[in-house]
Amino acid sequence: MKIQVLGTGCPKCKKLEEMARKAADELNLDYSIEKVSKINDIMAMGVMSTPALAVDGKVVIAGRLPGEAELKEMLSR
Repeated sequence: MKIQVLGTGCPKCKKLEEMARKAADELNLDYSIEKVSKINDIMAMGVMSTPALAVDGKVVIAGRLPGEAELKEMLSR
C-alpha cells in the first residue's frame, strides 16, 4: 500500500503523517509513506487544501485531520 501525505510541511501535515504511520502500524499493513510537498504536485492530484491523504494514488481526505477510527477505516479499504 502506498500512502501519500500531501502538504507543504505545516504542523497539521506533520501530524497527519504521524497519525497515518501509527494507524497503518496498528493495522499491520504493508505500506510505504511518501510526502508530497511541492504545490504543483499537490494541485495535480486535485487537492486545493491541505493536509490531504492519498491511498494508492486516490485522495481519501483533504483539508482536515481525520479522527483515528476514520483514518483506520480509510486505510482498511
